[in-house]
Amino acid sequence: VQLQASGGGLVQAGGSLTLSCAASTHTISSLDMGWFRQAPGKEREFVGSVSWNAGSTRYADSVKGRFTISRDNRKKTVYLQMNSLKSDDTAVYYCAADRHKTTYYGRAYSTKASYEYWGQGTQVTVSS
Repeated sequence: VQLQASGGGLVQAGGSLTLSCAASTHTISSLDMGWFRQAPGKEREFVGSVSWNAGSTRYADSVKGRFTISRDNRKKTVYLQMNSLKSDDTAVYYCAADRHKTTYYGRAYSTKASYEYWGQGTQVTVSS
């Protein structure tokens, strides 16, 4: 599965941005999908995930209520809508795919090792 993240950029604090993750070579309809981010000098951390059927979403506490994950399986695309952005949200954002449906089953969905496929990152910079 090849994943391509896009939509990053520079935004002012309090603003919004929507990231997209498109699969170019494989359907994602059977895969749970996740978003992670990595700030300079920090570990890559879980942001959120969505189950294969969009019936379940999970979020890190730091983004809960501000970020929303959605997906369109026909377009093979997953979205991360980010609102009320803060300077702490500045990071490279990565999308990833999980064959074992950890979000659907509610276990280990925030663990990087649960995701077998990763896209390249897209930079999000929030200016204060």
